[in-house]
Amino acid sequence: MFEFIRKNKAVAVVGGLALTAVVAAPVMAQRDPAYAAARASGAIGEKPDGYLGYVTSPSASVKALVEDLNIKRKAAYTRKAQETNSTVEQFAFTSGCNLIKRTVAGEKYQAPDGSWQTRTSADPVRDSRCP
Repeated sequence: MFEFIRKNKAVAVVGGLALTAVVAAPVMAQRDPAYAAARASGAIGEKPDGYLGYVTSPSASVKALVEDLNIKRKAAYTRKAQETNSTVEQFAFTSGCNLIKRTVAGEKYQAPDGSWQTRTSADPVRDSRCP
């Protein structure tokens, strides 16, 4: 894997396919205090497919928040996939790898076996195909 900067965005080249590792729009939206609270409480977490998932049964407000953020993520992944000549699924997967890697201690993420894990100071367990 090679990493380089293109137009002020981190880009990873995996198997000859350029994938932007950072998607700005969803990240900006996730600074919402309700998002931060749901994430800190362990109610939601990052999934390997690039979307947020429910660790516990969500309240109506958390469900609405996650659905909104996942719609925004899909729109961003779709745009970036077209720009990089990849599929939405490929771009979302690589983004999921990076989002899980960027979790911090105490946050939840979904391991490749589907179980929800709590991030410790150690590296998270990620799919072997992650860059």
